[in-house]
Amino acid sequence: MRVLILGCGGSAGVPMLGGPDGHGDYGVCDPDEPRNRRTRSSIVIESDEGRRVLVDTGPEMRQQLLACGIGRIDALFYTHAHADHVAGLDDIRGLNRLVGRPLDVFGTRAVLGEIEGRFAYAFRPWSPPGFYRPVLVPRPVTPGRADIEGMRFALFEQVHGRSITLGLRIGGFAYSTDVMELDEPALQALRGVDTWVVGCFQRAPHPAHAHPTLVAQWAWRLGIRRTILTHMGTDLDWGWMASNLQPGVEAAFDGMQIRL
Repeated sequence: MRVLILGCGGSAGVPMLGGPDGHGDYGVCDPDEPRNRRTRSSIVIESDEGRRVLVDTGPEMRQQLLACGIGRIDALFYTHAHADHVAGLDDIRGLNRLVGRPLDVFGTRAVLGEIEGRFAYAFRPWSPPGFYRPVLVPRPVTPGRADIEGMRFALFEQVHGRSITLGLRIGGFAYSTDVMELDEPALQALRGVDTWVVGCFQRAPHPAHAHPTLVAQWAWRLGIRRTILTHMGTDLDWGWMASNLQPGVEAAFDGMQIRL
């Protein structure tokens, strides 16, 4: 299995809009370090058989897929309905054209309902031929087991401030974007994971996101060998993380490939 980190930035990306010259606010991040340039968080999971599941469709989805050389997606999965994870949805029509069919989209019934409320045209039945709009077929899931494109997913709820997101696990890999608290069922779902990509927004505690110390505590408690931070903001400089993260914890970067 292969996982591609399409983007690993927070909701405003890195750099954020603004900055002293209008070319971006990097916060404490070194603008000369290319791994500090982060688009919004998303991944592609590719099975050994070559089936691909796109997890979330951020605003830069089109550019991300082009940059990573992803020419086909077989299904979609949404962790939650926040704008930085869904706003690229209209470009799914290009993915429809590539496979010649509507695409199944997985998420909780509440999340799919919220997305359909914003993008109702994408959920209307397909009238072939052609795709002048995205065409999605909702496939509601609940925490527990789900079979998606021949891969067995284990899904679990995560606390994200005042909302809930879905984490996922496939074998020894897990993905937990947008999380600040894990209850016992979530921790149980993560036990035995080898490689974990987990959201971590800034160095200090945050009301909706984890921070490096908390992530390291989780990873130690769960015995995870490799922990990779994602959904990072302008407070997490690549160089600082390379020198200060706990052993076994590292930062993601846009375009990173993980082979499992």
